[in-house]
Amino acid sequence: MTGAAASERIPRTVPLRAGVRIAVVAVVLVAVAATFLDTASRGAVNPFNFFGFFTMQSNIAAAVVLLLTALLHVRGADDPEWLVPVRAAVTTYMLVVGVVYNLLLAGLAGGVELPWANWVLHVAFPIYALLDWVTTSDRRPLSYRVLRLILAYPLIWLLVVLVRGATDGWVPYPFLDPVSGYVAVLLYAVGIAAAIGGFGALVILVSRSADPVAGLAARVRRSRD
Repeated sequence: MTGAAASERIPRTVPLRAGVRIAVVAVVLVAVAATFLDTASRGAVNPFNFFGFFTMQSNIAAAVVLLLTALLHVRGADDPEWLVPVRAAVTTYMLVVGVVYNLLLAGLAGGVELPWANWVLHVAFPIYALLDWVTTSDRRPLSYRVLRLILAYPLIWLLVVLVRGATDGWVPYPFLDPVSGYVAVLLYAVGIAAAIGGFGALVILVSRSADPVAGLAARVRRSRD
C-alpha cells in the first residue's frame, strides 16, 4: 500500500466521539494504575487478589473494548461481528459495578482507597458507559440470546470467588464471605445474577431502539399532551 493510499484510509484528525472514548480510557487506566501503586505502597500486593475484584476486571475490560472501538472508528474500519455483543456485556458489568457499589459498598473499609480513583471506577465510568451506549449510534440491534454471553463471565467469576472463599478464605466483597453463612451468600449470588440479567436485558433493549434518547423524549412529550 502506498503512502498516499494509506493517508486516504486514516483520517487526519481524530473524530470527536473516538477522542472522548480514548480520553476516558486513559483516565480509567490511570485510576487502575494509581490504585495498584497506592496499595503497593502499604505492603505487598497479591495480583490475584487485586485484580480479582469484579470492579477491576470490569473497568479494565470495558476500557479495552472502548479503546478498540475508538481505534476502529479512527481508522474508518468496520466493527467485527463480535464487538457490539461484547460492548453490551461490558456496559452491563459497569452498570452493575456502579449500582452494587453505591447501594452496598460505599463507605465500607477496604477497596479503592484513593478517593478520586474510587470515584472514577465506581461512579464516573459506569455513568459514562451507560451514556456511551445510549447516545451513540455505532451499535446494531441485538438478540436477547446475547444474554447468555453477558451472564457467562460473571457466573464464572462468582464460582471462582466462592471456591476461593471456601479454600484460601479470600473474598473480594463482604456479602460473599462464607462466614456470614452459605444461605446468605447464595441469596446475594442469586440477586447479583438477577441484577446482571436485568441490566443486560435493558442494555439489549436500548440496542433495539434506533434512537433511545429521541424515543424517550417523544414519549415524555406525548404523556404531557
